[in-house]
Amino acid sequence: VGFRSTYDGSKVYLDPEKCVAIQESLGADVMMVLDECVAYPCDRDYVERSVKITADWAKRGQRARQRGDGALFGIVQGGMYRDLRRKSAELTADIGFPGYGLGGFSVGEPHELMLELVEETISALPPEKPRHLMGVGDRSGICEAVALGVDMFDSVLPTRVARNGSAFVEGKRINLKNARFKCDYDPLEEGCECAACSGYSRAYIHHLVLNREMLAPILLTNHNLFSLARLMEQCRRAIEDGVFKSFLEEIRVEDQPE
Repeated sequence: VGFRSTYDGSKVYLDPEKCVAIQESLGADVMMVLDECVAYPCDRDYVERSVKITADWAKRGQRARQRGDGALFGIVQGGMYRDLRRKSAELTADIGFPGYGLGGFSVGEPHELMLELVEETISALPPEKPRHLMGVGDRSGICEAVALGVDMFDSVLPTRVARNGSAFVEGKRINLKNARFKCDYDPLEEGCECAACSGYSRAYIHHLVLNREMLAPILLTNHNLFSLARLMEQCRRAIEDGVFKSFLEEIRVEDQPE
């Protein structure tokens, strides 16, 4: 893959071997093979070629391992085609990895289609290996995916919305740029124990956001990440207590559009 650096415009080249070498040099606990995430929508012929490329890169990435620590995950692609998702899952599982990333989701496809294909993909992966859904970071998306058997997530969403002045509060987003927060001296979220909620009011964070103070995205990022970590803890507890189904129903009701 060739591209230009966002820092200085210089040309950068990344191949499967270099991708693994960089992650190993960082000492990553969970690493990902190089893959191709296709756009949505995408021509079927292109996705078929992409599935083969991603599988070939996965083999090269596995052969490139130099360190014995850290877990290198394979990545399943396949666009929005059910049979290609299953084919990619089977090809990746045949190579053999300690865990599997579900890539190519949250790229503009309908939410229900994403969930259908996540379920299809998981059914073709080894049940004893962890499944990592890439790019999904909203509360309802996480909980619905957990119900389908997803174990791990990553997403830029909590930090992106923080940089734009927004916080996750009870499954919704509040925009601290809004004038209604000017004299709101409550914390971002009642009962939250994060650093932002423990020491700062909505009014003060509103002031920081409007004045483009660096502390604003720092506090909002802290809260958003804390919020998602708490959500995952709630999911684990609900599963252990055998009440995840009712927990999911509560999330669905709370996250209904107003």
